[in-house]
Amino acid sequence: QVQLVESGGGLVQAGGSLRLSCAASGRTFSTGGMGWFRQAPEKERELVATISGGGNTYYADSVKGRCTISRDKAKNVLYLQMNSLKPEDTAVDYCAARSSAGSAVRVREYDYWGQGTPVTVSS
Repeated sequence: QVQLVESGGGLVQAGGSLRLSCAASGRTFSTGGMGWFRQAPEKERELVATISGGGNTYYADSVKGRCTISRDKAKNVLYLQMNSLKPEDTAVDYCAARSSAGSAVRVREYDYWGQGTPVTVSS
């Protein structure tokens, strides 16, 4: 069982940066894969980035070069550093966790979800 709580979202101008945090509890955090997803208004929830239990990362094409996913296992915190933000990045960002160690790109492949933190990028 894993509980996830996101924070760090907010309003930022285009070109700015934000660092999202996801505080996690439960044994799965140290070994399971995790990911960040986002859902824009009237759009489907989509993958932003994933990190496996072993630390391998994967990024959606739309954020490659602008986002970095990382995990501090000692503090049980997952991060998403977002730079060079664009108006199209406006969405509610969600932290997700799997019980398996491998990465996954589908929403249905994740077992636990946070409540989401909104990110708004103005132009």
